[in-house]
Amino acid sequence: MQTQADLAEEVVSLRQENAFLKEELAQFRRMVFGSKKERFIATDPGQQGLFYEEAPAPEAQIETVTYQREKTAKKGKAKRLLLPAHLRREEEIIEPEGLDREHSSKIGEKVTEVLEYTPGKFHVHKMVRPVYKEGDQIKVADLPAQVIPSGNAGTSLLAYVLVSKFIDHLPFYRQVQIFKRDGMKIPESTLTGWFRKSCELLEPLYAEMLSRIRGSDYIQADESPIPVLTSQKPGSTHKGYQWVFYLPKSKLVVFHYDQSRSKAVPAEVLAGFSGCLQTDGYAGYKDIAQHKEITHIACMAHARRKFEVAQENDSQRANHALVEFQKLYAIERYCKENQLLPDQIKALRQQDAIPVLVAFKQWMEDQYRQVLPKSAIGKAMAYSIKLWPQLTAYTSNGAWAIDNNGVENKIRPLALGRKNYLFAGSHQAAQQAAMMYSFFGTCKLNSIEPLQWLTNTLRKIPEYKINRIHELLPLNTKVTV
Repeated sequence: MQTQADLAEEVVSLRQENAFLKEELAQFRRMVFGSKKERFIATDPGQQGLFYEEAPAPEAQIETVTYQREKTAKKGKAKRLLLPAHLRREEEIIEPEGLDREHSSKIGEKVTEVLEYTPGKFHVHKMVRPVYKEGDQIKVADLPAQVIPSGNAGTSLLAYVLVSKFIDHLPFYRQVQIFKRDGMKIPESTLTGWFRKSCELLEPLYAEMLSRIRGSDYIQADESPIPVLTSQKPGSTHKGYQWVFYLPKSKLVVFHYDQSRSKAVPAEVLAGFSGCLQTDGYAGYKDIAQHKEITHIACMAHARRKFEVAQENDSQRANHALVEFQKLYAIERYCKENQLLPDQIKALRQQDAIPVLVAFKQWMEDQYRQVLPKSAIGKAMAYSIKLWPQLTAYTSNGAWAIDNNGVENKIRPLALGRKNYLFAGSHQAAQQAAMMYSFFGTCKLNSIEPLQWLTNTLRKIPEYKINRIHELLPLNTKVTV
C-alpha cells in the first residue's frame, strides 16, 4: 500500500512529466505553425486578455480638447526609377508617320528610357597564336595558364557556375537546364568536374584563410549539419557538419567540413589559438576552452531564445526575463548607433549593463527554486545560471559582442543551399563547398563583388607566387560592389 510520501513523490513526478509533455507539444506546434521570428514585445501588465472579465469602468468625465494639425499634402505621382548612367544605351529613333521632311524642321526631341534585360549569353574567346619560322626555329607564343589545361571552360564561365550554386543557390542540374535554353548542352557531370578542378586550384588560398584563424585574438564559432551521400550508407545520407569560424576584426569567415561534431574538430582547427572564443553552450568546445590562453565567452542570444520558447510554459516568468534581455540589448543598440569605441562600450556596459545582470541573476536563482527543473522555464534558467560567468564576460571587453549572432548569420547561405541541393555528393564535395562558402562569405563581409573577384582570382592564381597568395584574399582586393 502506498504511503502519503510515495503519493506525494508520484504527484511531483507526474507534474514534471506533464510539464515536459506540454513543452514538447508546444515545440511541435511552433515548428509546424509558429513564427520563426523571436521578437518580443512587452505587454502592458494592466491589459486584460480577450476572455478575462473586465472590472466596471468608472463613469467617464467629459473633457474638451482643442488642437491644430497640419493638413497632409496630397500624394503626387510615383517617381520613376532612375536609370544608372553607366548602362549601355541602345538608341531607337521613332519618326512620326506621314512626316513631310521637305517642309519640316527639327526643333527638339522627347526622350523616354525603358530598362530592358537580356539573359546572359555565351560567347567564345578565340585565342589565335601565329606560328613563325625564324631560320631553323619555329616560334609560337605560349598559351596563357588555364584553370583546366585540357578543358575549354573560361574563367568567367567557371566563376559564374560557382556563384550561381553557392550564392544564388542553383544546383548544377538547374544550371544545366538554364544553359540548355541558351543553346548550350553541358552535362551535369561536366559542371561537377569544373567545380572540382577550380577547388583544387583554390586550395592554397583556402589554407591561407585557415591560418588566419590561429593568428586572430577574437573568434566566434558555431556548427551546422549538412547531409552527405556516402558509400558507407547506401540509400541514405550521413550527417556531417560545417564548422564556421568568424573573425569580426578582420572581417573573415572560414567554413570547415568534418564528418562529426566531435570536440576534436575545434581542437584541431584552433590549435595554437590564443584569445577570446565565443560559442553557444555546446559541450564540444569545453575542452579547448580550458586552455589558459583562451577566454571562453557564451552567447546571450542562445540564453534569451530559451526564455522565448518558455513563454507558453510560464508566460509571467518568461516575459520578465525577456524584458531584462531587452534592457541589455538596448545598451548594445545604443553603442552601435552611436559608433562608440571599444573603451567607451566597455565603460557603458560596466555602468548600465552590470546592474541589470546582477539583478537578473539574483531573480533567476530565487525563481529556480519554485519551478520544475524539467519544465521549459526551468531549463531556461538552468542554462543561464550554469553559463553565467561566460554569458556576462562580454562586459569586460568592448571589442567582444554580446552574442554569437555574427557567426550564425554567416550560416544562413548554407541553410538556403541545403533546401535547394538537399545534400552534398561526397565528403570531398562537402569540404569543397566549405571552401566556396568561406570565399563568398568573406566577399560579402567586405562588400566585394563575388563574380568579378572569383573571375580575376581564377585568372591569376595558376601562376601566382605562393608566398604572395594572401594578396588574392577578398579582404585584400578592391573589387567592391
